[in-house]
Amino acid sequence: QVQLVESGGGSVQVGGSLRLSCAASGKTSSIRFMGWFRQAPGKERLGVASIDSAGKTTYADSVKGRFTISQDNTKNTLYLQMNSLQAEDTAMYHCAAGRYPSGVDLWRGQYNYWGQGTQVTVSS
Repeated sequence: QVQLVESGGGSVQVGGSLRLSCAASGKTSSIRFMGWFRQAPGKERLGVASIDSAGKTTYADSVKGRFTISQDNTKNTLYLQMNSLQAEDTAMYHCAAGRYPSGVDLWRGQYNYWGQGTQVTVSS
């Protein structure tokens, strides 16, 4: 089993920045890729960014050029640097990890482990 714990969420004004972190523990050697998803109230959970063990990254169109996903394998920690935040970025952000990639990087069905989430609120 793998445990994921997110941190770094908060309230920020439009145009501001936040850095989310996700600490992984347990059987982390089984993880082949990780990602960030977000879910706004009343909406489905959607992929934001993913990264695989080789460092290949994928981003949703809505965050390209503004968000950066990275990982520190020595610390078993995943990051999401979020810049130029907009009101529509407001959501609960969840970290996820998977063992068997499907080739569709932001498909939530391939992720085996999920964190509880950290809230990001962007206001004008």
